[in-house]
This record gives sequence, structure tokens and C-alpha cells, in this order.
Amino acid sequence: MDNNQNQQGQQLQIDLSPEIAKGIYTNFQIISHSSSEFVFDFISMLPGVPKPTVASRVVLAPEHAKRLLAALQENIVRYEQEFGKIQMPNQQPRTATPFGPVKNDA
Repeated sequence: MDNNQNQQGQQLQIDLSPEIAKGIYTNFQIISHSSSEFVFDFISMLPGVPKPTVASRVVLAPEHAKRLLAALQENIVRYEQEFGKIQMPNQQPRTATPFGPVKNDA
């Protein structure tokens, strides 16, 4: 059996603890980056709560961020094929730069 067939026959086994399996609700995200990483902050903004809180932060290498983008695009296409187009309210995109402005010092 060649290496490619062997890899296809193996399945990745991932542990999912009950705590993580519950998930975390967020309704706002901030994405920022440096030259070496992307930072995804998942935030909960709830009525009556004066200050939103970061519920989770995920840090990815640029290559993994691009893989995440491709996986999201693929899954949105499949979702819309099954359930219909996702309707977005008309609003301007908002961009935050928590790391400050990007400098082009070479």
C-alpha cells in the first residue's frame, strides 16, 4: 500500500471534552494580524451589559488562517445550497486595529 492510500485509510481522532463541546456564544468578532499571526477575538455583546467581553481568542499562523477562510467559504456555499441565501443587513464593514497601525518598515 502506498503512502497516499495509507493516509486516506486513517482517520483523525480528536478528543472533545464536555466543557468545550458546549461551545461559546459570540455575536461580534475582531480580527487583527501581525506579520506572523492572525488573532481572532470572539466577543459577547449582550443587552444590559455595559462592557463587551472577549469570550475566546484564537491565534493562527497565516497559512492556517487562509485554510480557515477556504473552509468557511466552502461551508457557507453548502449551507446556502441547503437552507437558502444568508441575508445580510446593509451596513458598512467595521475594522478595528488593536495592534495599532501597520508600519511598512523594511
